[in-house]
Amino acid sequence: MDFFYQTFIAKFNYWIYVILMMIGLFAMIAKNNLIKKLVGMCIFQTAIILFYVSIGVKQDARIPILTKDEVPHGGHYTTEHHDGHKDHKADQERPYIDAKTITNPIPHVLMLTAIVVGVSTLGVALAIAQKVHLHYGSLEEDEILAKIPLGNDG
Repeated sequence: MDFFYQTFIAKFNYWIYVILMMIGLFAMIAKNNLIKKLVGMCIFQTAIILFYVSIGVKQDARIPILTKDEVPHGGHYTTEHHDGHKDHKADQERPYIDAKTITNPIPHVLMLTAIVVGVSTLGVALAIAQKVHLHYGSLEEDEILAKIPLGNDG
């Protein structure tokens, strides 16, 4: 029972992401309709984004922004005065920031970028699919390939 819990229940969200990835991959490979392939690509990309966002999450962590109360001297850490001598008392006032209590914002920021790239890719792919449908009269891959001239006439 402990093995089942450790393998499946504790990592349930990761299993969902893997299932979504497989659904998206299956749609991209097995379907002949270009729109269905694009939907599969979007499902696959969504699963990857969810996976990376969940990796970046820490239990009971906070964002890496210090409040005004946590930063001494009105928001800066200068310990050297204008006359050149250091203030050791200011060094002791610096807040201790434990990396275990702060979440890493980089995965989330990168996934925001990935979402923008994914939406752009989907828009361009839908525009190309529309042009393909206008030119060949179909979105089915087999029908399109049958209408494409092979070019080895000579």
